[in-house]
Amino acid sequence: MYVNAVEIVSRFTRPVHTIMRTYGSNKVMPGAATFFFVNDDGVAVTCKHVAENLMHAEHLNQQYLLFTQGRFRLKTDENYDENLKQLEQQFNYKMGSLVQMKNSFVNCFDRISSFDCHLHPLFDLAIIRFKGFTRKYYTTFASFIKEGSIRQGKSLCRLGFPFPEFNNYIYNYQTDEIEWTREGNANSPSFPIDGIVTRLIAQHGRISGIEMSTPGLRGQSGGPLFDKDGVIYGMQSSTRHLHLGFDLENFEIHSGGASKKITNTPFLHVGQCIHADVIKEFLKEHNIVFQESNALA
Repeated sequence: MYVNAVEIVSRFTRPVHTIMRTYGSNKVMPGAATFFFVNDDGVAVTCKHVAENLMHAEHLNQQYLLFTQGRFRLKTDENYDENLKQLEQQFNYKMGSLVQMKNSFVNCFDRISSFDCHLHPLFDLAIIRFKGFTRKYYTTFASFIKEGSIRQGKSLCRLGFPFPEFNNYIYNYQTDEIEWTREGNANSPSFPIDGIVTRLIAQHGRISGIEMSTPGLRGQSGGPLFDKDGVIYGMQSSTRHLHLGFDLENFEIHSGGASKKITNTPFLHVGQCIHADVIKEFLKEHNIVFQESNALA
């Protein structure tokens, strides 16, 4: 049902790959999120919480650089441990504190010099405007549903980049830095997940979201919600966990020829998406050109 739609949407939907490291650890942690382009001018939309992480990365890395410079200046004498502890307190570092984060916008442009973000004041929505590119690698852009209420029971699909498989990164012991490399796998496959519209979400006195019967997966935040023709109805934002009330405690089952007791508290995980109307209004506020379709809601 969504074969052609996934192919269409894949042309303008891209992942942002992220690598992170915490204080006191040399382990590099990969992560991913999603964004999609809305015009031919290098403008995309994603979730506000995704954009905030992108904006926070530079400050995070600069702070750690200042910390390492201060640590380098410490004398290696009997007061070193105490002086290091004071420096850690100054920067509010402790084991597990996030200290480094680097991002890669995959298969978007030949290069970028910078990007600007516009954060929606109320909803989990952001606009990213990329700058400094001379060639773009996305081949088309989103077409939003033009008008009409989105009805309960309609089948829609989301596309994003959960389950990251990229491994083109290392921790450089000599520089105490996490780095992107030319070796390894630089890509992760996209992952579509369909469902039906279960309910509409009202916030701040208006219909602002769409609830789906299936979860949005980690890494799909910022990915498009679309119909069988690839028309955009919204954007994946979060997943809500609804307690089903079918709790089991010490419930006896038979499995593999043996009896055992299990305890289970089941939840229904439903995706929450930003409504296309909210996205279009925000784009208009910032005088950003976008395309609409006359598809039926």
